[in-house]
Amino acid sequence: MFFTTFNDPTNIPLTNVQKPPAKSTDKTSVRQSVLRLPREARTEKYRCSSGTTPLQLIFVKLQHSCRLSYFRSIQQDSEYCALSLGAGGWSPLDSDHYQWLQVDLGSRKQVTAIATQGRYSSSDWTTRYRLLYSDTGRNWKPYHQDGNIWAFAGNSNTESVVRHDLQNPTVARYLRIIPLDWSEEGRIGLRFEIYGCPYWADVINFDGQGVISYRFKMKKMKILKDVIALKFKTSESEGVILHGEGQQGDYITLELRRGRLLNQYGSILGHTSVTSGSLLDDHHWHSVVIERYRRNVNFTLDQHTQHFRTNGEFDHLDLDYELTFGGMPYSGKPVSGGRRNFKGCMESINYNGENITDLARRKKLDTSSFRNLTFSCVDTHTFPVFFNDTSFLQLPGRRDHNMVSVGFQFRTWNPSGLLLFSSLADGMLELALNNGKVTAHINVTQQKNMHVDISSGSGLNDGEWHDVRFLAKENFAMLTTDGDEASAVRTTSPVQITTGSTYHFGGKTRASPIQRSFQGCMQLIQVDDQLADLTAVEQGRMGAFENVSLDMCAIIDRCMPNHCEHGGRCSQTWDGFTCTCDGTGYTGATCHTSVYEQSCEAYKHLGRSSDSYWIDPDGSGPLGPFKVICNMTEDKVWTTVVNNLPAQTAVTGSSRERRTVLQLNYSASMEQVTAITNSAEHCEQHVAYACRMSRLLNTPDGTPYTWWVGRGNEKHFYWGGSVPGIQKCACGIERNCTDSKYYCNCDADQKDDSGLLVYKDHLPVSQVAVGDTNRPGSEAKLTVGPFRCYGDRSYWNAASFNTPSSYLHFSTFQGETSADISFYFKTSAPYGVFLENLGNTDFIRLELKSPTVVSFSFDVGNGPVELNVHSPIPLNDDQWHRVSAERNTKEAILQLDQKYKEVRPAPTQGHTRLELYSQLYVGSAGGQRGFLGCIRSLKMNGVTLDLEERALVTPGVKPGCSGHCTSFGMYCRNGGKCVEKYNGYSCDCSTTAYDGPFCSKDVGGFFEAGTLVKYNLVPEVVAAASSLDEKSVIHNLPVETNLTREDLTFSFSTSTSPSLLVYVSTKTQDYMAVVLRHNGTLQLRYNLGGLREPFSVDIDQRNLANGQPHTVNISRVERDIEVYTLPEASDTQFTLVKSLFLGKVFETGYIDPVIIEKYNTPGFVGCLSRVQFNSIAPLKAALRSRGSVPVSHQGKLVESNCGASPLTIPPMSAATDPWHLDAVHWCIKLNHYMFTYLTNIIY
Repeated sequence: MFFTTFNDPTNIPLTNVQKPPAKSTDKTSVRQSVLRLPREARTEKYRCSSGTTPLQLIFVKLQHSCRLSYFRSIQQDSEYCALSLGAGGWSPLDSDHYQWLQVDLGSRKQVTAIATQGRYSSSDWTTRYRLLYSDTGRNWKPYHQDGNIWAFAGNSNTESVVRHDLQNPTVARYLRIIPLDWSEEGRIGLRFEIYGCPYWADVINFDGQGVISYRFKMKKMKILKDVIALKFKTSESEGVILHGEGQQGDYITLELRRGRLLNQYGSILGHTSVTSGSLLDDHHWHSVVIERYRRNVNFTLDQHTQHFRTNGEFDHLDLDYELTFGGMPYSGKPVSGGRRNFKGCMESINYNGENITDLARRKKLDTSSFRNLTFSCVDTHTFPVFFNDTSFLQLPGRRDHNMVSVGFQFRTWNPSGLLLFSSLADGMLELALNNGKVTAHINVTQQKNMHVDISSGSGLNDGEWHDVRFLAKENFAMLTTDGDEASAVRTTSPVQITTGSTYHFGGKTRASPIQRSFQGCMQLIQVDDQLADLTAVEQGRMGAFENVSLDMCAIIDRCMPNHCEHGGRCSQTWDGFTCTCDGTGYTGATCHTSVYEQSCEAYKHLGRSSDSYWIDPDGSGPLGPFKVICNMTEDKVWTTVVNNLPAQTAVTGSSRERRTVLQLNYSASMEQVTAITNSAEHCEQHVAYACRMSRLLNTPDGTPYTWWVGRGNEKHFYWGGSVPGIQKCACGIERNCTDSKYYCNCDADQKDDSGLLVYKDHLPVSQVAVGDTNRPGSEAKLTVGPFRCYGDRSYWNAASFNTPSSYLHFSTFQGETSADISFYFKTSAPYGVFLENLGNTDFIRLELKSPTVVSFSFDVGNGPVELNVHSPIPLNDDQWHRVSAERNTKEAILQLDQKYKEVRPAPTQGHTRLELYSQLYVGSAGGQRGFLGCIRSLKMNGVTLDLEERALVTPGVKPGCSGHCTSFGMYCRNGGKCVEKYNGYSCDCSTTAYDGPFCSKDVGGFFEAGTLVKYNLVPEVVAAASSLDEKSVIHNLPVETNLTREDLTFSFSTSTSPSLLVYVSTKTQDYMAVVLRHNGTLQLRYNLGGLREPFSVDIDQRNLANGQPHTVNISRVERDIEVYTLPEASDTQFTLVKSLFLGKVFETGYIDPVIIEKYNTPGFVGCLSRVQFNSIAPLKAALRSRGSVPVSHQGKLVESNCGASPLTIPPMSAATDPWHLDAVHWCIKLNHYMFTYLTNIIY
């Protein structure tokens, strides 16, 4: 029936059993055989937990199922469960889901692996099976892996061996194999071996009364570190496992509450409580390890570890002379909270290297509180029943009785399900769980459809055991939950009960109208006040069942450990869990993906303007999102984090012995600020120390009176404007201190010292200690400005792959249960592998499969999965495209350019851990189709990979990537030009009338009466200006200044007319003017020669001097001004242009007398904005002029956007800006390359 050896010499069998005799019963004799352990098999992989090599062990007993279908009567012959008599394996005659094969290892062993074969020389094998284990042969527990009841893959033929090393080695005496699927050509067939190690541990049974007292050698102990390890099992949901306390208020407690493990530390300085696990009252072993060093604690339950730091400022745990195990000490003190002592079993109790169980066995500890101390585990068996959504249990009851009395305990996660159904002699009885409440429904048809409906309890779908009792008799019914009289609900409705003969528990029946079956566990089932004999049901001697698992409760807490990340709230049903991410700043099935961008730089390149934004520098990493101020300037993006120290904070009364320490708190944590600093190109913080008889650094050679602390908690003795290691202020570096004998002004009791701190590894400032303000009349005023950084090196970190065989390699990607990958790429190649990481069989890969398809493929052990996203446009267009991929226990997602997405749900059963071993390859590896192009900003689980650093030492790969303008140039508006930079791009707005990072910020000004702007258009002046080193705001006109085309654009708002808006003069009598007539209408005047009178056009007959903003576009090409045409006699050349005036004209030479008489006095009063004449922005030049451009102005000119529509920068206040805009803006637009006008547009 079993094979003796496999060909693999490294297999180390725990069992080695031959086929039993043909006429075996369920107790099978076995033949022993001994295998010599090969030396090469003694590898670390197969070592026992003790560090020794696994030994060969022998079965003591073998059993198998004798399963009858519930439709067969119990008198049927036992031949139905006989073994098939063929050679070499176990094969029951009935191939169904009720078969099992059980082995007794004689004592508890550590099981590490299982291997199977089919039945020898047959068509019988098992393709899929489950493994159950138990200490007693009762109360079975299914083997769990990856958060599920695990189904092992079996065999596909009779001879091949399939071995599985257990991901979670288990300790048990009994093992049971449950076939799930088998050969389609034959039936169930099986040979198997078990691998493992000996196991022994001291066990103590706690009766709920006694405790073990471990007394320290000293009466009081100041404990800096401790390690506590133990295993426990219990069927109770409450109980103190260990406790210690001190007279100063310190304590440590480990206890069960509602089936969860609670670890508590405390002192008078703070209390810490951490919960782990659930369903720990399942009467199976659970292991606990607590490791504490100072305030840092590792809390491990069943191999799941939580790391936390205790609250308060204490390092030592001050305890009195003892620790108690199993309950609270008998010290005469009142027990707080009515805590119960632990009832159950513990083994391998260890405290700081002391074996507590061994000391108790040798009577070295106080165990006097026990009535009967035993060193074996007393099992209290309740025979649970496990229901799925297709199962039910049928039990007999007294027929034609006038009373119904049933009771049971249940646990489930589902809010609804049928608990019990019984057909009465004339009607029906139903107990159900509805929205977390137990409801009872009785319908007696004989009494004119008499109904009784009562309900009790709430929130009973919490996974805990709940007790239900129901009693109904003549004119009385009562429903009670959890034995609480307060929960008892009674009805005295007139009703007559006559019972039927059967009770259906947990499942759907044809007679029941309930739609959902119960999924969960029941135990302690009573019918007619008698405890049901479920052993007899299991043996087929009474009752019936279908698809239930007897003597087992296989409930799983899918929210423990919590797969919902970043504080997401987990809720579950029997089949799965759901994460609620509201308010976390993250999204996705497991709240893994941040909803915010990583930096201000990223927001800028989404086209955002300066504002406050939430950023998340590490994406899916542990840092939470936080709010910063983003200032988008033309060439830099500044990120600002503010602190809570008021400017000019006064400090008095401090001395070197008693310094005043000012603590700074920022709008982000120090870890979050550090994330900004690490990726920034430059950081700075302004500090200022205004002094009056208050020395600062005590230069040149004294001990500093004042110092500051940075993010590394180190003291620094330099001030703003200086550098680390130099005890100076800015004036000491620049050698311009008031008193040259000192390196700080305040050290000579003179004025102040201020400057920028720029060494970013020391920033930001977290504390300032001031120590010289205790002299009479002395005072210091301290200012620490906001922390500011620019640049995001991770956002622009890029590499160029120049050959198909080039790649970068990094350490193995760690993304076992959740993994996210994001990056930008650009290429002109039609395909290529972006990245790949391999395991033994697992892998993860992202690639460009074709010019329009991006692929994300992986395998976590369930077979390859591939997601493909199709783009409607080619992706090899040499522009940047963004790829993001995520895989977690719930789903896999692939997204392209934040538009196109594919989502694939994860299988409900199967592997969930991604196990990779090779290096991570970026670009190409292993003969894959190499990627040609650029990859930028590669992030994996929130960590940015430094592509540039690795590219510096890798042939075929270059750091950085050019050509950003091909993707981002569209963000440069209004004629701004995209300029390539090594780590990005910028918009050159010098030839536009706009400003800002994207040339979208209006530049305008408010003109008072008499204000004018003059811009010289003479070529010599232009040429001189353009030769300046500084970035000019003008652009050369052609050498010839005789124009045949003009393009004029501007916006204005005014309430005054008549006035002159724009005037272009020449060295001749030619001119161009735009004026507001006395009635507020807009008029264009041209004089190009050839006509007796200037040509004038009334553009609009409405009054535009209405205080609202209007936009004007004028274009002339020779004589054509769209619907208007200059007379044939008119010249087409604007001869020798000289100057352009805004608001008023003041010029030597010819000026049209009409302009002077009607429009020039007092001139334009109001706002002008966006003024552009051909490629010149005269108003912008006037407002930004540093004296080097050919522009000047007279009168008061104040920058304002009040002439723009819509507003793009905050307007002046109403108190200072008389042209305050109303809520509704009107716009007149004269557009296209010819002169026209449009009607008013409401914004």
